[in-house]
Amino acid sequence: MPEKIVRLDRRQPQARSQLVMLAVVGDSASGKTTLTSGLAEAIGEDRCLSICADDYHRYDRTERTYLPFTPLHPDGNYLDILEQHLQLLALGRPVLKPVYDHRTGTFGRPELVEPREFVLVEGLHPLQTKLMRACFDATVFLDPPEEIRRTWKVARDVAQRGYTQDEVMAELERRERESATYIRPQRRHADIVVRFAPAVARADPPGTPLTAEVLLRPTIQHPDLTAVLTDDLRSAMHLKILRDADGTPTDCLHVHGYASAEDARQLEEVIWSEVGAVGPPPAGLGAIADGERSDSLAITQLILLFHLLQATRGERPDPLGEVLGA
Repeated sequence: MPEKIVRLDRRQPQARSQLVMLAVVGDSASGKTTLTSGLAEAIGEDRCLSICADDYHRYDRTERTYLPFTPLHPDGNYLDILEQHLQLLALGRPVLKPVYDHRTGTFGRPELVEPREFVLVEGLHPLQTKLMRACFDATVFLDPPEEIRRTWKVARDVAQRGYTQDEVMAELERRERESATYIRPQRRHADIVVRFAPAVARADPPGTPLTAEVLLRPTIQHPDLTAVLTDDLRSAMHLKILRDADGTPTDCLHVHGYASAEDARQLEEVIWSEVGAVGPPPAGLGAIADGERSDSLAITQLILLFHLLQATRGERPDPLGEVLGA
């Protein structure tokens, strides 16, 4: 099968460089770009290539108004080309990537991109096929509550993409069936599921930062967080075992949004030191819209960074300090 060939090819000596590929998948406005941007900044532009799978849309915004489906439908995208490009990138080869501009809803000139030590791919469809999934070392699905995601989408599309609120709400309704059919089912293929939501069983006042739940499924090796999960840091994060959607016992990290800024920063520093880096954590971690910052997002990004640098290709001898330029 092609996906098995890709896995075998990636194990060949010539393919086993520092190249690590991560997929960040979720519905529109689930936080994919925000999460990925912080990771890319922490790793550094010289070591990280970020790709948005929306560049592989088949139709521009004007053309889509006359179609019976939306970009959430596979037919609205060149998934065969995305699949081919993911294979090439996974093997360390360049691709001529299409470019879609969300501000104007139009396509720009294609650009040649070279894979770097880390390739981050975010979008609606990167886990649609076995062959796509075989290209990644780790996969993440963002799963916020639907009411929160809709709030985020309205705010983003009105402020950044030129839509009215009524247009966004109408589009959300139009997309619902395709989201349920094509986007949400990809959750079952993710190694890590991240959910930003209010803390369960708490009566926190409005405006309390969201808590992050990070499901660490046993589909990949996860890093040892023993040094992080101490009593001193329990006010900011704790680990428990719960039943996943299929009934499988799964580790779940709860990153508390209601933790004090001091406790959150202390946890960030401990995780950052466990990653093997020197100096303070990157300032861009936790950045959200309008210059605001989310401590639970920053900690979640650090946990994912921990995976990227230590767990996904753990057989590689390269020390983390060299990867991070420490």
